[in-house]
Parts: sequence; structure tokens; C-alpha cells
Amino acid sequence: MFSLKWLLATLLVFLGTALCIRLGIWQLDRLDQRRAFNAQVESMRAAEPLDLNNELPENIATMEWRAVTVTGEYNFENQIALRNQYLGDQYGYHLVTPLFFNGTVVLVDRGFIPADGNADPANWRKYDEDGVVTVTGQIRLGNAKPALGGVADALPENGEMLFVWNNFNLEQIAAQLEFPILNVYIQPNVEISDTIPPIPYQPVVEITEGSHFGYALQWFTFAAILFIGYPFYLRKQD
Repeated sequence: MFSLKWLLATLLVFLGTALCIRLGIWQLDRLDQRRAFNAQVESMRAAEPLDLNNELPENIATMEWRAVTVTGEYNFENQIALRNQYLGDQYGYHLVTPLFFNGTVVLVDRGFIPADGNADPANWRKYDEDGVVTVTGQIRLGNAKPALGGVADALPENGEMLFVWNNFNLEQIAAQLEFPILNVYIQPNVEISDTIPPIPYQPVVEITEGSHFGYALQWFTFAAILFIGYPFYLRKQD
């Protein structure tokens, strides 16, 4: 096995075995992450709805997916939009508006607006909801990092406000506002009959463990085949 004749093949087998084991461990790590995600979603959706007007927890960032309600007034001068959004096959934006309540501000993803006719932020004002409003939805966290292949946002160097964003980066968005905001945002509940923009959106969450355990077993099996089968192969070559 360690003779000069087979040294390179042996090293490749060892490297292949180590790689398969590492991939198996990676799949088990993914499984643990998925289980933690499922537990988070299930526990938050089982909790009582949170009324932000009556209670504002300091650990609200740990409550993603919990039902929430809040009553306040929108600030339309500082609303932004998220590009690359779709409703079916229609391209557009998600309109995100600050909501003031009890001396606090939370961003609300009010939902989908079509791209056609909405490239200019001034045109978003036709979606204003004046006066006191009550928003019922779920708590969500922002995305600090762009998705794979996505483009990071950069605030204008001249200090102007960035109105259209690639990513829902709450920290960056907060940096351009003149008032502090919560480190979560709200996705209003979806109503099937609602066809007037902005149309609320919530992702469909599947509480499953996926195929991670099966993939882990496959990688560990490949590792065993390489490590155990290689000596038998060499024996037949003698």
C-alpha cells in the first residue's frame, strides 16, 4: 500500500476518504441547522401574538416568525423599495415603509408593487395609507449578506438617500435614516383576495428535515468503500 508503486494511489484514496467524511459531517451540520430552524418557526408560531404597542421585548430579534400586531402611522418620505421581486411572472419591487408607534419605528414590508411606472420613488406616494393604521403580520430578520450571486448595496458617498435596494440590510438602511429603527421588520399577513398594490407577501415555510441525513449516509458510505475496499483491491493486484 505504501510502496513507491502505489504511493500516489494510496494518497488519493486517503484524500478521497477524508473529503467524503468531511462532506458527510457538513450534511449533518446542515441537518442540525435545519432542525434548529424548524424548532424556531414552530415555537414562535405557537406563541401568542405580540402586540408591540403593549410590549416591546429587548430580545425581539430572537422572535423571528412570531405573529405580531402594531398600530401607528407610516412615514412615507423615508420609504424604500427592494428590487428583483416577483408576483407570479410580474417583475417589481417590495415597498418598505417606516411605521412610527409609541416613540419607536419599525419597518414594514408592505408588499409587491409592479416595476412599470414605479422607477421614480415619487410615484410610490400613490400607495400612501394616511392616518393611523394597524399592521398584523409576522416578525422577520433582515439579510445582512446578499444571496449567492447577489450584489451588495453601497450607500451614496454624497450622503443622499438610497431608495432602491438589492438586499434587506437593516443595519445599512438604519444608517441612512435620521431616526433609530428596530432590528426586525414586519411582513403583513397575506389575503388571497388582495390584488391592489402593495400586495403583502410571506414565504411558504416547509417544516421538514430535507435530505441531509440521507446525503450524510451516502458520503460516509463512499468513505467506507474507499477506505475498506482499497486494501482488497491491492491484494488482488499481487
